[in-house]
Amino acid sequence: MQKYDLFNGKVNNLLHGADYNPDQWLHRPDILEKDIELMKKANCNVMSLGIFSWSTLEPEEGQFQFEWLDQIINNLYQNGINVILATPSGARPDWLAAKYPEVLRVNADRSKNLFGERHNHCYTSPVYREKIKIINRKLAERYGNHPAVIMWHVSNEYGGDCHCELCQQDFRKWLQNKYGSLENLNRSWWSSFWSHTYTDWQNIESPAPQGMQSVHGLALDWKRFSSDQTIEFYKNEIEPLREISPEIPITTNFMYKYIGLNYWKFAQEVDVISWDSYPSWHSDYETDINRAVDSAFMHDMFRSLKDGKPFLLMESTPSKTNWQSVAKLKRPGMHKLSSLQAIAHGSDSVQYFQWRKSRGGVEKFHGSVVDHVGNENTRVFKDVSELGAELQKITSITGTSVKAEVAVVFDQENRWAINEASGPRQEKKDYLKTCLSHYKNFWQQGISVDIINQEKDFSKYKLVIAPMLYLLKEDTAARLKKFVKNGGTVVSTYWTGIVNENDLCFLGGFPGPLRDLFAIWSEELDALYDQDSNQIVIKDNSELKTGQEYEAKTFCDLIQLEGAEVLAEYKSDFYAGRPALTVNDYGKGKAYYIASRNEEQFLKDFYYSLVSKLNLSKTIVSQLPEGVTAQKRSDKNYDYIFLMNFSQDEKKVDLTEELMEFVSGNVIKDSIILEKYEVKILKK
Repeated sequence: MQKYDLFNGKVNNLLHGADYNPDQWLHRPDILEKDIELMKKANCNVMSLGIFSWSTLEPEEGQFQFEWLDQIINNLYQNGINVILATPSGARPDWLAAKYPEVLRVNADRSKNLFGERHNHCYTSPVYREKIKIINRKLAERYGNHPAVIMWHVSNEYGGDCHCELCQQDFRKWLQNKYGSLENLNRSWWSSFWSHTYTDWQNIESPAPQGMQSVHGLALDWKRFSSDQTIEFYKNEIEPLREISPEIPITTNFMYKYIGLNYWKFAQEVDVISWDSYPSWHSDYETDINRAVDSAFMHDMFRSLKDGKPFLLMESTPSKTNWQSVAKLKRPGMHKLSSLQAIAHGSDSVQYFQWRKSRGGVEKFHGSVVDHVGNENTRVFKDVSELGAELQKITSITGTSVKAEVAVVFDQENRWAINEASGPRQEKKDYLKTCLSHYKNFWQQGISVDIINQEKDFSKYKLVIAPMLYLLKEDTAARLKKFVKNGGTVVSTYWTGIVNENDLCFLGGFPGPLRDLFAIWSEELDALYDQDSNQIVIKDNSELKTGQEYEAKTFCDLIQLEGAEVLAEYKSDFYAGRPALTVNDYGKGKAYYIASRNEEQFLKDFYYSLVSKLNLSKTIVSQLPEGVTAQKRSDKNYDYIFLMNFSQDEKKVDLTEELMEFVSGNVIKDSIILEKYEVKILKK
């Protein structure tokens, strides 16, 4: 197993720290001094600086003030604390918006933003690009060789799109480069529908509530363009950083479930993946177990963006958020458990927003390490300090990797296309939720999973699961077939292989180019009302439990056999007796097609059978109790096993081999007890 070095030899331990905003406290040197004292007590070894500091760094155009930042960075370094230094483009000063109004974003309804908030700037604006390049160059020249600076943190949570005329012109150029001619564009968009044929490039506008909304090819290309334009803005930002300090790695913090950017494409431009995680633990509408599955899925996705290279948990909260509908506190044990969950899935850091609560502004009630009381005598501070001490004891995990035999395909462009589609239901298409429901079964069994898009290499996996792969790119079908022909197993579902990458329906029958792989023809898709349901019945000759029935809701695909074997049939309605689950032998492998959206127990039984059939590696060989998962990171010498209990009950985990408790060194035989919200790290 490969061991990674994220920081070119400058760091050899797990990072523990927070977003630090000393520019809000320059009038209180006593607080700045106290911060250093508290950081050491909290066992912090890194701080992220300067994320929204533009107005303090450049209070007037061309007038730069770095002396305060010099002092902060020097003080941190002298006290053994590293710095992740940010560029400040996420929020611009008022003078920039006043003098250069073109930098302000235009919304889809063509209204122009006023100064305020953050990330409301135009990514196309030459003025904005030039201004941020100037200040980034000065930051790189001043701090690029400072021994405290271990990473550049570029901007903050990129997002949103701009519909100004500058962006419209760049969009038209982007389309011309892609399609070459209007004839090709019109054919690709099927724009003759409703007489929407374009006769001049200048007539093309981005989607608008009072304008074009019915050409899905346009909508899809606008999302692609907006994502590409954001990436180009980022690349403009990092030019001086790369030029002046090429040895310092660069990141930008990605967001939880964010739909606006193609992170698979963005990941190619960053050295290290980082992301911001804010699960709503202890919510009434979701159990902590489901929330843990949700968080694990995202951790695995961000790890997979760089093919297993460790990522950074750049932001999390040690207590609560202020922007979720309910700002519920983390219950005792949850801070350590949720933080080490990130480490278990591949993070080399636990970092927080924020270090110290601000006195004013929209996030003054957001969780922090240091509360308004300003001392270490809080429950949260003690939790953070104890976690920091634990991270110091498990430092050998730094740089270790996760090996997965299973991949779930969660594709952003497919997500865009499904959401744009007018049907088969307007609500509850639930692409992400569906991917999570398949993923959960491996989380429950302690099996590592990569979350990939449809362009990634399939060949290193035993099992690839591609739910609802509605938008099927040109070469994906060929690569899936090759994967199965060479001995791999693929699972897909209803609403797969419907359109090509331009959102045009495949002719000749669904699932399009995958029809021969699954050896079925999807003739119709029945969309059920919420109160409707059907049942599927497992056939007696099936590899699953014979005679078992499962409820089917929302979608029932009516398929015809073209060589596949039937494993389950529908029980009722006019399509009773028709196939609901099939398998097809294809080369050395197998292709399973799940025709309906079934209850959770079906997927649990189905994947339990597949895990056994494919002999997939489990972190812990024995069956894990409900709410407990086991995840593993490895190097060439050791496996580091994280046993995590996300339930509210004590759980016993049976062991089939001797393992060593990492921190204490105690040998554990036979079984181990996990208290509510407890995590134990074992070494093998």
